Formats: sequence, structure tokens, C-alpha cells
Amino acid sequence: MKAVKDQKSLKFYLKLKYPITITPDETGGYVAEIEDLPGCFTQGETLEETYVNMEEARSLWLEVAYEDGQ
Repeated sequence: MKAVKDQKSLKFYLKLKYPITITPDETGGYVAEIEDLPGCFTQGETLEETYVNMEEARSLWLEVAYEDGQ
């Protein structure tokens, strides 16, 4: 789908900050979610890995949503 005429650039959305919820999982790692981006979640064995994985998941989520005109 084509981008909406008044839609801001993808770069704009990628620069926005979203609250991240991180919770320990039962295996000793962590699960992270951005509630403002439905379905955007990831996991990691350490907090550092979880943050890195969340940044990648957030970027990919935004890229797909942008390409779909959301």
C-alpha cells in the first residue's frame, strides 16, 4: 500500500521513544514488549541482549507498519 500523503517520514517514527515493559521469564531471561506497538515483543538472556533485541524488533515493526500505510 502507498504511504498516506500527510504521513511523516519513516525516520521520524524511528526516532520516537516508546515505553518498554521488561519482565523476567521463567528460564532466567527477560521478555520485553512495547504496548503502544501491538505485537512488538522480544526476549533475551540478559537485560543488555533484551534491549538490543527490542531495538531491532521496534525498528522492524515500524518499517512494516510504515510500508503498510499505518
